[in-house]
Amino acid sequence: MRISGFQKLTLLDYPNQIAAIIFTLGCNFRCGYCHNPEFVDPKLTKNVPLIPEEEIFKFLENRKKLLDGVVISGGEPTIQPDLIPFIKKIKALNYLVKLDTNGSNPHILEQLIKNKLIDFIAMDIKGNLKKYSEIVNVKIDTKLIKQSIELIKKSGIDYEFRMTTLPLHHNEEDIKNIGELIKNCNNFYIQNFRCHRTLNPKYQKEKSFQNANLQKFAEIMKNYVKIVQIRD
Repeated sequence: MRISGFQKLTLLDYPNQIAAIIFTLGCNFRCGYCHNPEFVDPKLTKNVPLIPEEEIFKFLENRKKLLDGVVISGGEPTIQPDLIPFIKKIKALNYLVKLDTNGSNPHILEQLIKNKLIDFIAMDIKGNLKKYSEIVNVKIDTKLIKQSIELIKKSGIDYEFRMTTLPLHHNEEDIKNIGELIKNCNNFYIQNFRCHRTLNPKYQKEKSFQNANLQKFAEIMKNYVKIVQIRD
């Protein structure tokens, strides 16, 4: 595993659990507003020192009575060729595992779900499917995104969908389209764009939504989703 970061304690990233976060290096998307550019931009990732797996597992072994779970984030974890055996090692220590993903690799999600290797999935929804390639700055087959959404909804495990919103990419019509896309899902979180640190420097000049806009988006989504919340 190419591990680029390790946060030893979080009370926020895994709902109702005390967890550690593992950040993997590299991503197959190039979202301009991404706030972890050093984990995504190939020009930057080559300079990021990798953390040995042995260091991670030594820590997890020693914290078995203090931590409940492990969050695997990125970058995009599902592009890591050894993700599945890596998670098997974590599960062998009896940890809960939460996966953060962009949903571009449903075949990996299917294996993880089928083999009961993950206990919680958080998937980022980038926007209206018609705008997906434009938002992520790579050509993406949106059928893969739809497959991941359906897999997650039918998985029987805890999950959430979430979206970072900004005026450049999202409007009320987009929110309605996204509502149709994830209709009847359990949880949807709206996150506001922050311009202070971005993969594409041009996004540092982009505006964020006012709270009234986010509240409007939330009201629209409540027509499609059971629980809708605005997350800081």
